Amino acid sequence: MITIEILFWVFLFVVFYAYIGYGILLFFMIRIKRLFKLGRKRVFDPAYAPEVTLFVAAYNEKDYVEAKVKNSFELDYPQEKIKQVWVTDGSDDGTPDMLRKYKDKGVEVYHEDGRGGKIGAMNRGMQFVKSPIVIFSDGNTILGKESVQRIVNLFSDPKVGCVSGEKRIYQKSKDTAAGTEGIYWKYESTLKKWDAELNSVVGAAGELFAIRTELFQHVEKDTLLDDFIISLRVAMKGYTIQYDPDAYAIETSSENVKEELKRKIRISAGGIQSIIRLGSLLNIFKYGLLSFQYISHRVLRWTLAPLSLLILLIFNTIITANNGFFNFNDIFTWLFWGQCAFYILALLGWYFENKQIKIKILFIPYYFFVMNLSVFLGLRRFLKGKQTVNWERAKRGK
Repeated sequence: MITIEILFWVFLFVVFYAYIGYGILLFFMIRIKRLFKLGRKRVFDPAYAPEVTLFVAAYNEKDYVEAKVKNSFELDYPQEKIKQVWVTDGSDDGTPDMLRKYKDKGVEVYHEDGRGGKIGAMNRGMQFVKSPIVIFSDGNTILGKESVQRIVNLFSDPKVGCVSGEKRIYQKSKDTAAGTEGIYWKYESTLKKWDAELNSVVGAAGELFAIRTELFQHVEKDTLLDDFIISLRVAMKGYTIQYDPDAYAIETSSENVKEELKRKIRISAGGIQSIIRLGSLLNIFKYGLLSFQYISHRVLRWTLAPLSLLILLIFNTIITANNGFFNFNDIFTWLFWGQCAFYILALLGWYFENKQIKIKILFIPYYFFVMNLSVFLGLRRFLKGKQTVNWERAKRGK
């Protein structure tokens, strides 16, 4: 029983560190860095204004094309220095034809009938990019007016090879538990700011990120998380991934948790694939601080943390059964009933979600549960080889 108790505390630490502890540690690390003025001074050249290409790999995005193109023309950056490249492979809803209406305004459309997934479109489309900086975004997202300028500002530092923008979730009063995604992304945004200040962000968000075009290398055609692989391979070359929360792409939350789960299962399957593909990045002796950030912020959440949650419940039940389920002088009893309460709240969140009853406080444990459940489902899908690279876009709220 002593061994189980010791392992219980180990797994509890893993969960705490993965979701909260790393953030606390980052907070203190960057303050020490500021206090002692450690690290290289960042370079910023206000005169730096290169041509950029807005690259969109789109599959059946006819409902968003007009708003997206209009948004691109309204960005606060010299329009003569903004090129647009759309790759619409596989689209059969009229997306390519709608885009061709803007040909005289400089919108380039490249289409093939065959559907090879987002990464296939990116690999094929990069040959048409001639600008020194390429900015990737999704067809269903709207960029903040200053996003391009803010991204370019960070690239004025030659050490920066990739810039990640912020994914923002449009919150509506009728949002269900899927709207909790916005709360999660606010927390993630804070961690990214601190990661960038300490050293480098560990992975970019596909909704909006940019790289130096010369650093792009073709990605394996079965890659699930193209943005993650592309950005971290840039970092592994010695460049940093920087982040500006005011360079943002905004979209609505998933229509419901079922749709959000679909998206997160794909991300989880891609996360496992990425850990394998980026195996050398686990070598902290080679990549140092970048490896530490990568393991702390990403690897644990896709591996040990969800597994630890399951083991904690099992071990806690065994210990409490031995010590007494109502022995409230024992901390393990309190922790056991605390876990039970959490999962009951998650279950209630599921119930009220299906009944379309809004009790937002219950959405948080429900969303957290779904987020970790998706890791197990994603692992199963990855091991079975059933995760396709083709778009499986979650339905978004109206």
